[in-house]
Amino acid sequence: MKKWYGGVLTTSFLMLLVLGYYIIKNPINENYLTSPLNFNGTNPLLWINAGAPPALSNPENTSQVVSAEAILADFFTPRNLSKEEQSSLQTWNRLKHLVTHAQGLPNAVEAIKEAGAAWKNLITSVEEEKLQSNGSLPKRGKEKQCPHFLSKMNASELGDNGFKLRVPCGLTQGSSITFIGIPNGLLGNFRVDLTGEPLPGEPDPPIVLHYNVRLHGDKITEDPVIVQNTWTIAHDWGEEERCPSPDQEKNKKVDELDQCNELVGKENNQTVKAYRHANESRKISMVHDGKPRKYFPFKQNDLFVATLRVGSEGIQMTVDGKHITSFAFREALEPWLVSEVRISGDINLISVVASGLPTSEDLEHIIDLEALKAVPIPRQRQLNLFIGIFSTANNFKRRMAVRRSWMQYPEVRSGQVAVRFFVGLHKNQMVNEELWNEARTYGDIQLMPFVDYYNLITWKTIAICIFGTEVVSAKFIMKTDDDAFVRVDEILNSLRRTNVTRGLLYGLINSDSQPHRSPDSKWYISPEEWPDDKYPPWAHGPGYVVSSDIARIISKKHRKGHLKIFKLEDVAMGIWIADMQKKGLEVRYEKDERIFNDGCKDGYVVAHYQGPRELLCLWQKIQETKRAFCCGE
Repeated sequence: MKKWYGGVLTTSFLMLLVLGYYIIKNPINENYLTSPLNFNGTNPLLWINAGAPPALSNPENTSQVVSAEAILADFFTPRNLSKEEQSSLQTWNRLKHLVTHAQGLPNAVEAIKEAGAAWKNLITSVEEEKLQSNGSLPKRGKEKQCPHFLSKMNASELGDNGFKLRVPCGLTQGSSITFIGIPNGLLGNFRVDLTGEPLPGEPDPPIVLHYNVRLHGDKITEDPVIVQNTWTIAHDWGEEERCPSPDQEKNKKVDELDQCNELVGKENNQTVKAYRHANESRKISMVHDGKPRKYFPFKQNDLFVATLRVGSEGIQMTVDGKHITSFAFREALEPWLVSEVRISGDINLISVVASGLPTSEDLEHIIDLEALKAVPIPRQRQLNLFIGIFSTANNFKRRMAVRRSWMQYPEVRSGQVAVRFFVGLHKNQMVNEELWNEARTYGDIQLMPFVDYYNLITWKTIAICIFGTEVVSAKFIMKTDDDAFVRVDEILNSLRRTNVTRGLLYGLINSDSQPHRSPDSKWYISPEEWPDDKYPPWAHGPGYVVSSDIARIISKKHRKGHLKIFKLEDVAMGIWIADMQKKGLEVRYEKDERIFNDGCKDGYVVAHYQGPRELLCLWQKIQETKRAFCCGE
């Protein structure tokens, strides 16, 4: 009993010392101590010296309600735009129904509202530049281009709120943040936050990734732990992910990497066994009782090099060259939203480098500019095929790689096939200005009147159908992604071989799939969204084709407000076609297993998940060998 009582006194004394230390270090942050915080056992902000936490929801700080009429006035008011600028809005002006009926998908209302503010800022900037240039199309200066990398080589001096690095054009797949530092101070706890832009009227920005290192544990564990989470003003903190995980069965994969490396944990001081190989070279085996020895990647007063890298499914952390954690993107919190890196707490930060950032090419240095511009579409002639490509605003490099690769097929350059990128607005004005400049330069972008959240991609499917039947007239309409390589010649050959012009769905058909009922799944569908146990036949999203009659029915139903909106766009197309089939349409499902949903195999017709280098490499192989060989090993 005496030992227990003495321990309590000692612990209380240490807590007073820690509290006194932080009050001395942060005398201006009085509101941090007086704010009505919710002291739950896992609040990430309670375990580091990070300044004030994001404010709690307050009626005075809630977002202002923007009326549909005000947004419509901004979106669809006639503007004094050039022919090049108007060409990027050909679908925009036919999507008014989406703006006025935006309740069908998650984040739809927010996306319309955010796009309204973004569009107003963009069009104001465009009109101001025209006034300064006497009405001619101005060229963007280099100071407005998105940077490829950012660095701060002497970041040791942290301000009152820690270190901040602005990331003006967001992150994209392949982007990385590398920082070098030394945990110090009394606790050695620190945090890294990737934050977005706050909505108008909201005091604090959303946190796309909160990475919290607690060297001495927290209220849940006394052992060192890494906590990952997200935060928004609407939903507060999400469900935290801990490494090491208390439940190893929940250690899921993200980009085929463990959410938490199974070797991460509290180090023990057991004897490290050593043995000799036959060649007499000595190797240290980090094992204990035949099992790999646990270690924690961060240590107080020890230098580390850490890198956060954006993958296709989430964000990976490596420390000193070893994979440590993965964090899957969460709904409406995607990498393109990131506008700032914040690092704070007990850390001596030495340097920070952000690389692989999305940036557009300098037009003055593009030799083959004219060959990359879209071919004008004849009004009277029917296209054999129209291809719509899903792309995000800051995916500049992917779009350039597509222009330089499969968009150079003779069928595209001759005008038999037309290709357009369908791109939503970005929350960052610099990105939107770069996108606007890109659209009027190449003439192959269709802007969408909403911010580009993943849950809203079905709207782009509708837009592609509208463009392929109302803006132009095409026999077939295809949907693909900006990380897919499309063999345009073989797609046309396959369509000819089907000898079908009506009721066609061509692609990698899935006739036996079920809704994902796990809330942790990226493709989670609730029983309210789809009550049946199975989906009707549908084609995987990286590349499928529908005949013009199907696209025309979709456009017509959208215009009348009779189209069932479903957030998985490829499945949505299957649902719409099944509904048409019930009403008498004779449907032909044409399966092509040469459309690869996950990667590339020799003989492909569509290869998915190809980065800009792979797209260019695939095009080069086709040029050299006239065969569809994949790149890499």
